[in-house]
Amino acid sequence: MSITVNLYYTGRNGSARRFAEEMTASGIVDAVRAEEGNERYEYFLPMDDPETVLLIDRWRDQAALDVHHKSPMMAQIAALREKHQLRLRVERYIDEPKKG
Repeated sequence: MSITVNLYYTGRNGSARRFAEEMTASGIVDAVRAEEGNERYEYFLPMDDPETVLLIDRWRDQAALDVHHKSPMMAQIAALREKHQLRLRVERYIDEPKKG
């Protein structure tokens, strides 16, 4: 089972892109990618919405995601999101293992 979370960060005047750049430059992105159970952590820029950045965040299972949510990095991420005054929309998908 894997869990994929799509996070849409939306701001104004390029703030969402600056947020993603700061997340990368600060080392937070690399730290999340190094966490046990992280399978993907990548930012994308939608072609039709220059004020939104999409983060695709994939975890091995709920336990790994729970550990991530309790990590000190979450406070850093929240502080950066507030600094850049971003709105957040979340979609969550669970891939069930194939039977048979």
